[in-house]
Amino acid sequence: MALNLDKEKIMKKIGLIVIVLCLTACGLVQKSDTHKGIDLQKVSFSNLSGFDKDNLIETVPAFRLSCEALQKNPNLDTNSKIKLQTDAYLKICKQLETTDFADNADFRNFLVQHFEPYLITDNGQTEGKYTSYYEAEIKASKTKHGKYQYPIYGRPNDLIEINLHDFDKNLPNKRLLGRIEGQKLTPYLTRQHIEEKGVDAPVILWGDDKVDIFLMQIQGSAVATLDNGQMVRISYADNNGHRFVGIGGLLLQKGLLKKGEFSMEKIRDWLKEPPDIAEVNMNENPRVIFHRISDASGPIGALGVPLTSGRSLAVDTDFVPLSSLLWLQTTDPDGKPLQKLVTAQDIGAAIKGAIRGDYFWGHGQQALQQAGRMNAQGRYYILLPKE
Repeated sequence: MALNLDKEKIMKKIGLIVIVLCLTACGLVQKSDTHKGIDLQKVSFSNLSGFDKDNLIETVPAFRLSCEALQKNPNLDTNSKIKLQTDAYLKICKQLETTDFADNADFRNFLVQHFEPYLITDNGQTEGKYTSYYEAEIKASKTKHGKYQYPIYGRPNDLIEINLHDFDKNLPNKRLLGRIEGQKLTPYLTRQHIEEKGVDAPVILWGDDKVDIFLMQIQGSAVATLDNGQMVRISYADNNGHRFVGIGGLLLQKGLLKKGEFSMEKIRDWLKEPPDIAEVNMNENPRVIFHRISDASGPIGALGVPLTSGRSLAVDTDFVPLSSLLWLQTTDPDGKPLQKLVTAQDIGAAIKGAIRGDYFWGHGQQALQQAGRMNAQGRYYILLPKE
């Protein structure tokens, strides 16, 4: 249950001191790096490699979705070190609503007229790590039968969410996820516990393959083909609050995969070969994602809007606020330049750091082939209003 009207009741039951102690003792909140040297270096649009070649107008629908989200929640930058200058940004969003762009050059002029680019640096470093993800595909059923034996869970009934800042404005604005056992707030169940003993959660669908469900959780969403031929979208609903352990890095570290085999396809194929060994390794990632059925046109990111193939980026919101426009300069899995205008619309458990991004490839086989292979160095610039 979410903590809304029940906050006072829960507070009396477990006590604020218990919550504070749980920051470290219970492991409900993970420590994050303190990047004190984050800085913005103002540049001109001519410094953006490939800016004159990108098909910028493709970004307009995603940009409009980001504006809609910012209009609904003008405080998206509250917890980010970089601020959007929300009032000025929303003025630009208003103009965006009423402007029809004739072509690519028209939208480029709009950006140059209203924004200024700033290179994001961290302790003097201008480059960081960029990876990518995709929308998975699975097979499922609304009922448990035949090969459809693996539950896809919705948000658990006993999952409690607490934001420390709601209780004391001097405490960090951190989201705690746990459950009450006796008089204590404890960490929520791990993947291994859920796999072995179940969880108090609704089953939204039944999948036919445990590995596919596991990989769907890593990506956050999927398109499910049901046994009756219907296709439904499965979106992110919540998580169990535990840290994320990447399966690819784990298999690489153990020598179970070689560097040349480090792709999502290779990982999937390896996990499906020895099921017993695969399950042991999958359980080393204690983080579990819970899902919901969605009628959205695309997978829903942390911003609450459908992600756009090739134009949405997951970022660390400790530094970069959601809905930001960013100019990305990195390379794709084949080493070719990837220089595009994107918008910050998602987050990820492994996406931590001031210069860190996860590029959304989209849906389908081609996106699968690209995702998991991308592990490149690059930089990005944030576009801020001229005001």
